[in-house]
Amino acid sequence: MKFSYLFYEPIPELSELDRRMQHLASLGYHGIELSAFHPLPYRVDEIAELSRKHQLPVVSLLSGWSYSAEGLCLSSPDAAVRARAVQRLIDYARQAARLGAVVVVGLMQGLRKDESDEGRAQESIAQCLKEVAAEAEKANITLVLEPVNHLQVGFNHTADEAAVLVQRVGSPALGYMLDTIHMNIEERSLLGCIGAHGPRIRHFHLCETNGGPFGSGNLDFRAVLDTLRDSGYQHFVSIKIYRKLGWEEGSRQAADFLRGSGADF
Repeated sequence: MKFSYLFYEPIPELSELDRRMQHLASLGYHGIELSAFHPLPYRVDEIAELSRKHQLPVVSLLSGWSYSAEGLCLSSPDAAVRARAVQRLIDYARQAARLGAVVVVGLMQGLRKDESDEGRAQESIAQCLKEVAAEAEKANITLVLEPVNHLQVGFNHTADEAAVLVQRVGSPALGYMLDTIHMNIEERSLLGCIGAHGPRIRHFHLCETNGGPFGSGNLDFRAVLDTLRDSGYQHFVSIKIYRKLGWEEGSRQAADFLRGSGADF
């Protein structure tokens, strides 16, 4: 397994990104997952230089900031909003191409308050993703759709639903991923879902069932990682902790917990 650590909030200062990368590398992490934001106050090439310095690749760019901070939404009934959302994702795809990262699309699908009609929403999301995927193909990068639970996103909550949308778009540049906290809410069987979809997914988030420190909820980490490995999954596992611990303590706690659980960290 190759483990990365996820940062939900943008990191606006390059010196701080440098410090965080150094910390993660010292703990034995294999990668870092960043939140994309706009405008980027430093050059993408400078991020790539830090990745080489710390031997810590940027494995993924999260796009959700552009929904919460900019209101950019793929299901919006406003064509101008959808167009800006598409362009922002294309911008992120171009950044990802220079970093060798994937781009995660989850929150930008929007909520039911953005578009209450399921059919119209799915059509808009699919059409927007077709446009972004066409550019992603040119840049030779992968977009991944994240199935997010129904409390946070209005559409495509399960792995099966994500797979259907990916098939509908029909681009080799669009895949999908799994996240244990969302699976715990939406899937009938968490391990069954991993076993069924593991060979096809392109990214994976490992998160405790309560979003907090590893071991504070009821996720069977050993079973999850064993099932993921046995499924044939060969990409990064990104550690996500967003409650109760700051990133420094959280990254250390997760690394210690996984080593103590017998994971090949």
